[in-house]
Amino acid sequence: MDNDVVFRDIPEADIERALELAYLAFHDRPAEEWRRHHHELLQGCERIGAYDGDTLAGMLCTFPFTMSVPGGELPCPGVTFVAVAPTHRRRGVLSGMMRELFRRCADDGRPMAALWASESVIYGRFGYGEGTRGLLVEIDARRPLALRIEPDGRPLRLVSPEDAPRLLDPYYRRTRARRAGRIVRTERWWREEWMAEKDSDDEELSPPRIVALGEPLAGYAIYRTRGGDEDAGRPGVLWVYEVEADSPHVAAALWRYLVSIDLIDVVKAWGRPADDPLLLFAADRDQVKVTAEWPGLWVRLIDARAALESRSWAADVDLVLEVRDDWVPGNAGVHRLTVKDGAASWQPSGDAPDLTFEVRDLAACYMGGTRATHAVQAGVATEHTPGSAALLDAALATGYLPHTLDEF
Repeated sequence: MDNDVVFRDIPEADIERALELAYLAFHDRPAEEWRRHHHELLQGCERIGAYDGDTLAGMLCTFPFTMSVPGGELPCPGVTFVAVAPTHRRRGVLSGMMRELFRRCADDGRPMAALWASESVIYGRFGYGEGTRGLLVEIDARRPLALRIEPDGRPLRLVSPEDAPRLLDPYYRRTRARRAGRIVRTERWWREEWMAEKDSDDEELSPPRIVALGEPLAGYAIYRTRGGDEDAGRPGVLWVYEVEADSPHVAAALWRYLVSIDLIDVVKAWGRPADDPLLLFAADRDQVKVTAEWPGLWVRLIDARAALESRSWAADVDLVLEVRDDWVPGNAGVHRLTVKDGAASWQPSGDAPDLTFEVRDLAACYMGGTRATHAVQAGVATEHTPGSAALLDAALATGYLPHTLDEF
């Protein structure tokens, strides 16, 4: 650690300096409208700076999110705009900012943090585990979507982006708890992140389109399109941003609509959950293909006791777990996890452990997307008592895999 570096809040007067640092680190030069947008985002963030004298050598910001966990929700800062000046690499700047974040979260009663990793190898060493996974699904739209189930027959209607937050947010809030990993969306988040006129990654795409089914609302899809160019050999593409549905039949109706739009050759859906029902009710898997898979949200347990005692449990269990955590001493050591009638207790124990976890793997299992038995089979967790991993899996089980689409 460089003893000359001090970690403190980045004042609002330094936001432009912070943006310059972020653009330097990520080799970016956004248009003025996106720069204004980033400035506004940082105004609403907690901003941790690493200062070497008057030089801003590093930055780490967090959004004040609330995130769904199995059976409930917890405050969970969303880590973003993490950057270190190239002149200060390998001097402990990032490590210092992470320690400062963990300290603040522990002091403020925020038991978790989460991020999207630009380089996943970096964050595992700070104790972040894979909380969600995403799939890229591609559908051949040159023919109708073949289905194994009957789509919901209620009429579909298009919704303007202006009206969409008012209509979609109550539905999203009602259904958000189905899966761990989903943040509360403010109206501003809806309008600026989901309903922005332009897509920041591809400005050739159309404005957002929203299709809804049912009254009251039973499901919706958000998408953008880009026309094809036959002479240039470029297909017409429809990008699906989100599909939410009360039932597989509603989902089938939405997917059938998306694939049926004229002048579209391929439908691409980014970040779909690994248990997306589309993959089972599609009749022809040559038409519906998974073309990529990747880790999505990475989760860090900062107060393991508070997190474990706050989630729901599918079965009673009594196990002794050893947790290894080099960054948050309060998590490390041997603890007894007792779940009785849905209520959990996590207390220090002098007994021999049944299982040993790195904190990153405990976080992944906590979210419900990774099984403890698989962690043992992969050699990243150790089972001292045969069958204990399976018992923990039964207690941690969730009806849906964790999933999120909100990048930050």
